[in-house]
Amino acid sequence: MTADERSAGRIEARLREAGTAPRAEGAKRYLKSSLEHLGASVPQVRAEAKPVARSISSHDELLGLAKALWAKPVHERRLCAVFLLEARVDLLRPRDLPAIRRFVRESKTWALVDVLAVNVLGELLVGHPEAAGRLDRWADDDDFWVRRSALLSQIRPLRAGAGFERFAGYAEAMLDEKEFFIRKAIGWVLREVGKTRPDEVYWWLLPRAGRASAVTMREAVKYLSPPQRQDLLAARAGGPGGGQ
Repeated sequence: MTADERSAGRIEARLREAGTAPRAEGAKRYLKSSLEHLGASVPQVRAEAKPVARSISSHDELLGLAKALWAKPVHERRLCAVFLLEARVDLLRPRDLPAIRRFVRESKTWALVDVLAVNVLGELLVGHPEAAGRLDRWADDDDFWVRRSALLSQIRPLRAGAGFERFAGYAEAMLDEKEFFIRKAIGWVLREVGKTRPDEVYWWLLPRAGRASAVTMREAVKYLSPPQRQDLLAARAGGPGGGQ
């Protein structure tokens, strides 16, 4: 057994002790999860990850422990791995994108994917904007969780001032998808951009309002001005091509 495996085992033991059977059953049912659940809460997993993250001093140490935690199909172990990556994203590099994509692909739940996409991948792109183009392949992936991650990864860069074009291209390609988690992700990013750049959201969405799903539109218009919101909702009510 490696040092990383021993550390992961000790973390699991502490999380198992913190968990309860009713919470494990409830979380497994709520997330429709195929993983084992220990019944530790999200705050408890975060509290476990925090001092461990502070003790990590190198890239290899971070990835080694994250992979060791991930290797066993236990939800809280994998969530702890995600929180470690989130806390020490400063140690990650663009060469880690394949490992992050594997974690996303194997997650199969928003409870893991969304932290990886927004807080890990997104922050990595803020620190290394030269890697942004490598997400283009994610946006065309067969796995909708990977495509969702490509969308959500744009929140932090957009907030930091990145151009709208890359996200717009991803969203255009996925706008007609029926998958709820894709529709929600497009709306989520538009909502976040709308807080500070509402005109970009309005003018991009107006000619596409007839194609946008209700869930996308509901999220997207939250921070727009009342006239903008009214225009978009009217355009959507007009059906395909509305607002053009």
